[in-house]
Amino acid sequence: MRDQLEEAGKHRDDGYGRAQHHVKNQLPKRFYHQTGVSPVDGGFSVTLDGRSTRTPDKKIPVVVPYADIATHMADEWAAQHEFIDPATMPMVRLINSALESGEDLVPAFRDEVIKFAGNDLLLYRADYPSELVAEQETHWDTALVRVARHFGVSFQPTVGVMHQEQPATTLARLTDVLSHESLLVMTALVSITGLSGSGILAIGLWHKLFTPDEVWTAAHVDEDFQNRQWGVDEEAAERRRLRRVEFDTAVKVLDTLRN
Repeated sequence: MRDQLEEAGKHRDDGYGRAQHHVKNQLPKRFYHQTGVSPVDGGFSVTLDGRSTRTPDKKIPVVVPYADIATHMADEWAAQHEFIDPATMPMVRLINSALESGEDLVPAFRDEVIKFAGNDLLLYRADYPSELVAEQETHWDTALVRVARHFGVSFQPTVGVMHQEQPATTLARLTDVLSHESLLVMTALVSITGLSGSGILAIGLWHKLFTPDEVWTAAHVDEDFQNRQWGVDEEAAERRRLRRVEFDTAVKVLDTLRN
């Protein structure tokens, strides 16, 4: 046994371990002692040792309209240890992404959400097994009815994976619903759409037709059914946990902007 442990120790930096060590060496070291939030023209800025932060690529000053968002970002900066790991800073990454995208990309973000809504997770149903069919009907029909009634639109779900065209009037109406939303709102909605696989759920969440937990549950009906049948894969569960952190971060942005 001791020989095996010693041999394993010789190779502890091979493969995954070596990759993790390499990644750690590539992360920048923490260079600041204190974080803070300062009021500036146009909103609030996160400060590191009194200096305002900038986005990583375009070096745009990070200014957000509300102190709550800036405080959340400052907390993420404060939580860094020896190295700065962007993977542990979802709010910072989301806001930096929005600022570097800029207002010019708002129409593209809107189109992306509508593209999902026209080919949405909620619209493509299983025909077996009966337990999965019932789960989809329970969560997805409820969501579609709420959105349809609220916005005066209709949807055409289908069984299987063949593309089903949605009414042009429905997509036009949903486009109009998003036509005046801000850069931060659309950035958060694109994030939620990608994480849930549903533009319909994202739009409904923004308009308070669903709670975040309802959206998350509806987005994972198929996965949860498979988990009940075959058990939970640990790696998949960890990926889902990290996605939920990203999801909750985008929800935090929407809640702040809404309130």
